[in-house]
Amino acid sequence: MAPAFEQVPEDTETQTETPHNTPHTVNNDGQVDYKSRVTVVGSGNWGSVAAKLIASNTLKLNSFHDEVRMWVFEETLQSGEKLTEVINRINENAKYLPGIKLGKNVIADPDLENADVHFVYGETGNYAVKDANMLVFVTPHQFMEGICKRLVGKVRQDAEAISLIKGMEVKMEGPCMISTLISEHLGINCSVLMGANIANEIAVEKFSEATVGYRDKREIAEQWVRLFSTPYFLVTPVQDVEGVELCGTLKNVVAIAAGFVDGLDMGNNTKAAIMRIGLREMIAFSKLLFSSVRDSTFFESCGVADVITTCLGGRNRKVAEAFAKNGGKRSFDELEAEMLQGQKLQGVSTAREVYEVLSHRGWLELFPLFATVHEICVGRLPPSAIVEHSEQKPKLSVF
Repeated sequence: MAPAFEQVPEDTETQTETPHNTPHTVNNDGQVDYKSRVTVVGSGNWGSVAAKLIASNTLKLNSFHDEVRMWVFEETLQSGEKLTEVINRINENAKYLPGIKLGKNVIADPDLENADVHFVYGETGNYAVKDANMLVFVTPHQFMEGICKRLVGKVRQDAEAISLIKGMEVKMEGPCMISTLISEHLGINCSVLMGANIANEIAVEKFSEATVGYRDKREIAEQWVRLFSTPYFLVTPVQDVEGVELCGTLKNVVAIAAGFVDGLDMGNNTKAAIMRIGLREMIAFSKLLFSSVRDSTFFESCGVADVITTCLGGRNRKVAEAFAKNGGKRSFDELEAEMLQGQKLQGVSTAREVYEVLSHRGWLELFPLFATVHEICVGRLPPSAIVEHSEQKPKLSVF
């Protein structure tokens, strides 16, 4: 059982809102206080940083319960301790974000569906997901369908979700964005948050930006903005879920290409060219899949800024560089296990999924960079082929 968290007194001067259909308690004056409860589903590097950001705000905003639940896929550390026990004891994710305090109101919980919780107001219930009305999903995208199936019928029907997940599922009927997967399985609205966000930099409170993509509920978007925003993390809402989400998904494929360039020591000019071509293919692919995608979205943090930072410093670039330096002789699985301490690459699997879409729809010739990245990843082409595609002229213009 996860430990109880004793709430600190609320600052009566902080901002208040009244979200729709939120859980509530009765205060000392007999009045009803409506408060949202937040659960973060995921506890890797970025999930832990997200929990830290959120927890700093739930303590300040009267419309949120102080406690933030963070679901942890349970692991046994080399010390023999359970990861959740360590997180709750030292207030750090010792494996995925060591040295960073998450906030004492972050409670790690290994039970996704049912966590036995005793609240300071005398409530007892199942909370990790069941009683939360704001769900933050931040796990590797390849695990999301299984997680959603586990949660069917176990979340509040008035809950709101947000996905920080980069990737998509490819099904017989075509590509399915993770936000759509969540909405279809759980029957709830799902926004997205993407941006130029290298987790370790945000963890030490270096200034960063992010973009919240929403469908039609501006007030919900504003609530997510309040929940994530800090003086060092600026969040902007955009009414374009698919555009924002595809930016966050496709930039990892471009980062793989940039890593190949670095590994082959091709220089900055080549890398800049690859980034530009990659952004062009991101825009074209997004618009072919969803005509509603807005051009302006690609100039938000989730677009060009995320391409730049991921191609300069992300894990996909890092591992792709090592892959190229080894001439493609060591697999991405082997390099991932060696270099990322349990974290997962997204770019390689996303490149495969994008390739499946391109192949199925007859678009391979329109996206030479995307196609080449996948073929290098699976060994059909050498890493040096990353620049050979530039001799081809894409037959599609989106401008």
